[in-house]
Amino acid sequence: MKRNNLLFVAFIAFVAFTALNSCTKREITNIDSKGTNIICFGDSLTFGYGANASENYPSILANMLNLPIINAGIDGDTTQEALRRIDSDVLDRDPFLVIVEFGGNDFLRRISLDETLKNIEEIIKKIQSKGAMVALADVSAGPIMSSYGKEFKRLSKKYNTILIPHLLSGILANPSLKSDSIHPNAEGYKFIAQKIYQAILPYLRKSTK
Repeated sequence: MKRNNLLFVAFIAFVAFTALNSCTKREITNIDSKGTNIICFGDSLTFGYGANASENYPSILANMLNLPIINAGIDGDTTQEALRRIDSDVLDRDPFLVIVEFGGNDFLRRISLDETLKNIEEIIKKIQSKGAMVALADVSAGPIMSSYGKEFKRLSKKYNTILIPHLLSGILANPSLKSDSIHPNAEGYKFIAQKIYQAILPYLRKSTK
């Protein structure tokens, strides 16, 4: 009986320890960023395709945070095209935090996953070398692009970025949140902005302490 009690106590302690550690946020590279601008760097999902200019997620997020945000999203961009413009659109604009959202167009154009990940990794390294934090948006949703989701999670852990998992989950299967088969509408972008807000807010608070 005593042995069973000891095992039970040990089990409870293990569960409590696991729960505590799962709630502990890991340190993010450049949490002490000295930059001034939050930049949303991405493709059509960042640009806001399918909604009015004031209804894209960067505009909504700016209102939620009460902070100015730069929208550096270009419709149709691949990770390779993003690398070509990262200097002028991101690195030269004094970034504090960069929300990186790419991969969907690579997938649609059948660019290899290895090439996409190589480019995403280079994007992360360039931004971090500038002294800014990175929030990496995982554009997978359920079984769609699931291998991308796993690899984005790996890259986020490797480089200590903020991770925004499954950005489109809850949207792709909901016609009321879409403007076409792929892109959100104004309500869908609100959904995305809320996910990103919840992911980055703890680190914005920490960086200002």
